Amino acid sequence: MGREEQIEEREVLDSIFPDEITDISETEYRITIKLDIPDDEEEPPVMLLTVRYPEEYPDKAPLLELAAPQNSTPHQYLNVAEDKDQLLQGLESTIEENLGMAMVFTLVSAVKEAAEQLVEDRKQAAARAHEEAILAAEREENKKFHGTPVNRETFLKWREQFLKEMEEARLKEEEERAAEQKKAKIKEPVKLTGKQLWERGLATAGQEDGDEDGLPTEDIQKLKVGS
Repeated sequence: MGREEQIEEREVLDSIFPDEITDISETEYRITIKLDIPDDEEEPPVMLLTVRYPEEYPDKAPLLELAAPQNSTPHQYLNVAEDKDQLLQGLESTIEENLGMAMVFTLVSAVKEAAEQLVEDRKQAAARAHEEAILAAEREENKKFHGTPVNRETFLKWREQFLKEMEEARLKEEEERAAEQKKAKIKEPVKLTGKQLWERGLATAGQEDGDEDGLPTEDIQKLKVGS
């Protein structure tokens, strides 16, 4: 009965997937599964499910393989070569539930639905990540317009720093003022006596004759006699 059921199922599948099913042998065939991804700008992902009947099928599970078409570009959210193990493992419970019955159509529907859900989950995760990145960027931008919240601790810290900066500014200003005063201070010349001027040869001709700025003539003569 096993082989008769296999032939019967294969004929039914031919009517369901007239353009998608390809025979490999009497007990093996391949079904092309094209996923339906709403609002997707990319080419829909395509998977190839290879089914091989063991002699005891349907009392024993069919042998399944999953692959992508040759030279196909992986979809942004589905890579059949990387995701096939996960998708095939997801069929195990469905196989167990359908042992003893023709199950290939059910398996095709289940793996197609699982792959579409995987794509949808990844699309949503990517959208959330993108939205979170935008929000994070906005939060960073908003930090520029918001100061540190004021409380007792932050106020005391600010006050301490403020007083420190004021004291440093005061000391610096005093140092600069003192330096300017020292630089600008002019030492007044010492006024010499007439004798000191004479001894140093600084007396002018007018002072030798006596004038209002120099010594009287008689004083000069006394200095000459004394010398």
